[in-house]
Amino acid sequence: MWSHNSKTVLVVDDDQDLVSLVAMVLESEGCMVQSAANGLEALEAVERGMPDLIILDMKMPIMDGWEFAREFRTRYDLQSPIVVLTAAADARRCAEEIGAAGWIGKPFDLDTLVGAVGRYIGTG
Repeated sequence: MWSHNSKTVLVVDDDQDLVSLVAMVLESEGCMVQSAANGLEALEAVERGMPDLIILDMKMPIMDGWEFAREFRTRYDLQSPIVVLTAAADARRCAEEIGAAGWIGKPFDLDTLVGAVGRYIGTG
C-alpha cells in the first residue's frame, strides 16, 4: 500500500472489464479511481477535478488517446502525468508521440500496473 493521501487516478479505456480490474487493483492500493470510456468523457472528468495520474488507452471511439492528449495539453499544459495503456506493438512509440510519462503494454500483469502507478503518484 502506498503512503499517500488518496491520490486520484483517471482510467480512460473503452474496455469496461479492464477498467473495472484496474480500478479494483488501484483502490486496494488506496487510490481514488475515476473512469472514462473515451477521450471526450476524460476531458469532462478533468474539468470536474484534475487527477494525479491519467492511465490512457490509445484506441477508443469518439475521441482516441492521441486526440485526448492533444486537447489535454492545449487546455491544461499536461498538469498530470499520462501513462499509456495499449495493446499496440510499439507502446513506447505511442507514449513518446503524446509526450506521456510512461507506458504499459497490454496484456499486463497487476504488479506492473501497481509499480507504474506508484512511480508516478509517489510511493513514499
